[in-house]
Amino acid sequence: MKHYENECVIWGTSANRIVILGDGFAMESPRTGGEYTVTGSAQYLLSDLDNESRVKLTSWVLEQRRLGNARPEISSNIIEYTKHLANPSVEERSNNILKYFERKSKILGDAVSFAPVMNLTFQMQLDLETETYCELLAHSGCADNTDLTFLLNYLEESGLIKRVHNGFKLQSYIVTVGGYARIAELEKSNVASTRAFVAMWFGDAMGEAWELGLFPAIREAGYEAFRVDQHEHVNKIDDVIIAEIRRSCFVVADFTQGKTGARGGVYYEAGFAHGLDIPVIFTCQQNSIEHLHFDTRQYNHIVWSDPYDLKEQLSNRIAAVIGDGPNKGKDQ
Repeated sequence: MKHYENECVIWGTSANRIVILGDGFAMESPRTGGEYTVTGSAQYLLSDLDNESRVKLTSWVLEQRRLGNARPEISSNIIEYTKHLANPSVEERSNNILKYFERKSKILGDAVSFAPVMNLTFQMQLDLETETYCELLAHSGCADNTDLTFLLNYLEESGLIKRVHNGFKLQSYIVTVGGYARIAELEKSNVASTRAFVAMWFGDAMGEAWELGLFPAIREAGYEAFRVDQHEHVNKIDDVIIAEIRRSCFVVADFTQGKTGARGGVYYEAGFAHGLDIPVIFTCQQNSIEHLHFDTRQYNHIVWSDPYDLKEQLSNRIAAVIGDGPNKGKDQ
């Protein structure tokens, strides 16, 4: 059993306060799937959230961690922003459960066990099965056991998981062969593509950033860099952008802006890629970083000073996050 001394300020469940940060603090909470920080102004707003808003905020925290931000910061702006996010589909939530079960399984066919708790409140100690249940609620985007039971039944009826124990205090599931096949499909989505979609400001000032930074970094990593303004088409521009993002292995979104302000399309294209679970690499020139909108500021941006710095950092990030592309080492 693990000992807890504090309550999660989002859910009121068992958590530990890790460190004080100015007027805020960092917490470790199974109900949010890990660690997060809260600013002083935000902590007073959290108690007024309804369950739907708590679920959206928890999903945002999990997404931040997936993008490399190990301890996302929750501010009052983030709380307001997440309230307006769309609810994920049943398919997305079910896939998240499936991927969570795979991560929790030590070997193929290993059962994942959890103890459903009808009224989760603060407890000084949690056993492993209750911690697993809290994490499962977080990853599935569920407020309570009613939602979770529906999703588990959906996965079982689809042949993706199998219930091996269903008691009042303990439930256990294994991922089936069909479930692993679904996970493989999710993982290989867009992997075979050689395309890297670049979302950026197309002003003259970004010419060298493209020619000396973005383009060569992507090309030398083994991918084809695609910029929608450099390709002829007869279709509606939004349709072309959506189609090309769908074909891409990953997206590079540069948020450098000119005197006219941010290019809204970059935010849209990065968000659309996220919705498809396509990796997004965020970049921004140093003199524009303070102008980033709050809904992307928490992401792990490459902050670059000149095109050569951009090329080096982007090359390293692609190698670390995406890996070498099919054209690596070939003449392109």
